[in-house]
Amino acid sequence: MIRIVIAEDQRLLRGAMASLLDLEDDIEVAGEAGDGAEALAVIERLQPDVCLMDIEMPYKSGLDVAETLKAKGCATKIIILTTFARPGYLERGVKAGIQGYLLKDEPVDKLADAIRRVMDGHREVSPELVFGSLREENPLSDREREILKLAGGGQSAGEIAAALHLSYGTVRNYISEILNKLEVKSRIEAVRLAEEKGWI
Repeated sequence: MIRIVIAEDQRLLRGAMASLLDLEDDIEVAGEAGDGAEALAVIERLQPDVCLMDIEMPYKSGLDVAETLKAKGCATKIIILTTFARPGYLERGVKAGIQGYLLKDEPVDKLADAIRRVMDGHREVSPELVFGSLREENPLSDREREILKLAGGGQSAGEIAAALHLSYGTVRNYISEILNKLEVKSRIEAVRLAEEKGWI
């Protein structure tokens, strides 16, 4: 039996997916989560085989959760569900160790097959998402992404410097370089643009 967790902030959609997947002979819905923080807690508590995870959820995105789980060495396989392709998301997902990247409106039998294939060690990606993700390459380095993420969380340059054990001047230089690369004038614009393109 394949034990799964469904993480989706839209309750109706989450319930519908759970009901339909529970009808499969070899799949058991072990738990559900309505936001990213809850998803992390449920996965760590239940240790399911697979988690179907919405990419955009409150508190933590599906990609944030996947990155955290990878860093902790969690064995749960992650299938990200999304409504449309955003450049940078697939690349970031692959780096985070996800095994699937599928459209939310896939028929439930296709979702069930994807779960089985992922359990067999395959990767499952909707073709539309591959082509949609190839539009623009992420120009930011890992360190720049990290700094911009913290800036997006409302931290000042001084707080970012302390959190990352860097000097204040180094952080200012990174932020200046980020603004140049993204061709924007403020940190707020940089965060908004990078989030829209799936770069952070």
